[in-house]
Amino acid sequence: MTGTAKGKLRISAGVAYLGDVKCLMSIKVPILVVDDSKEDVFLLCHAFKRAGLDLSLIHVHDGEEAVHYLSGENCFTDRSLYPMPRLILLDVKMPKLSGFDVLEWLLTRKDLKELPVVMFSSSFQSDDMEKAKVLGAADYLTKPTGTEGYDEVVQTIASKWLASME
Repeated sequence: MTGTAKGKLRISAGVAYLGDVKCLMSIKVPILVVDDSKEDVFLLCHAFKRAGLDLSLIHVHDGEEAVHYLSGENCFTDRSLYPMPRLILLDVKMPKLSGFDVLEWLLTRKDLKELPVVMFSSSFQSDDMEKAKVLGAADYLTKPTGTEGYDEVVQTIASKWLASME
């Protein structure tokens, strides 16, 4: 993004603007979405498309798969096919490894220290929000209860986390 601005993200003719500032988002930003709910991922993907954001959303189904992806292990060794994400959207409650387990694992990886993690969960529990913060999550967003709320979530993600990425 050029400069700094606050305000609602808007898309005009395929160009993203935050306030009056043009966001340089022509490069596909890889985002790792770690969520076991196919419906939530579907709704999130479509909200990003409706917003006109040119992103590369990479979906893995659980925390264990996220660790393999981020480590470049198993089927994720080829970084030309499986690029390192610039942002992680991480659910809390998943099979195998929870979002908290992934955050704890990330704390052991100095090479991933700067990678922002945004918790994206249906849990409204303040204990979950506090635990995520203590474990290094950059933000905590609750999943909308209806499909229309996903557009607002995408606006928040774009203005807080994507506007500064080129």
